[in-house]
Amino acid sequence: MTTYLELIVPISFNESWFRDLRERLDGVNVRWQRNFYHITMVFVNHAPDGVNLVPGLNDILSGTMAPAITFDKLDAFTASGGHSHIINLTATEAPEEFQSLVQDLRDYFTSNGCTIQSGFRLHVTLGRVQDPRARLRTIKEAMSQVQLPAMALDLTDVNYRIFKNYDKPLAHWQLTK
Repeated sequence: MTTYLELIVPISFNESWFRDLRERLDGVNVRWQRNFYHITMVFVNHAPDGVNLVPGLNDILSGTMAPAITFDKLDAFTASGGHSHIINLTATEAPEEFQSLVQDLRDYFTSNGCTIQSGFRLHVTLGRVQDPRARLRTIKEAMSQVQLPAMALDLTDVNYRIFKNYDKPLAHWQLTK
């Protein structure tokens, strides 16, 4: 089963900086994310059958302080496989406590026999460029014109989900502020 652990990021498709970004990339074929903004802390390509990972996640996440992350940068990178570019919101500096939490979670999954093939990259996907011929440098130049306000957000909601199933998470945690 393919699953992922996400940290919800409370931003809106209608924020002025996001509208400006879409306008500046108007001629580029982008499939914009309209909701479900999150940071994927762990993407599990395969979890062993019959293993219940939720109790261990409860142990890790219960009493965990909500990370305060300041999002202050728009970026883009080429997705694995090279078929699209990911336009994203990120932070110039990730808090050390958050990075440690992500590593603990990733270690937990792998120690329970899960397969994780991708590394962690702090980003919130805003859109996917559908044309692989689109030049990343051109996209980044347009993005650099957007006035992005630094947004310090306390991220309190964590969901464990089956990949591409947005209806109901397998589990949900509320981190402590």
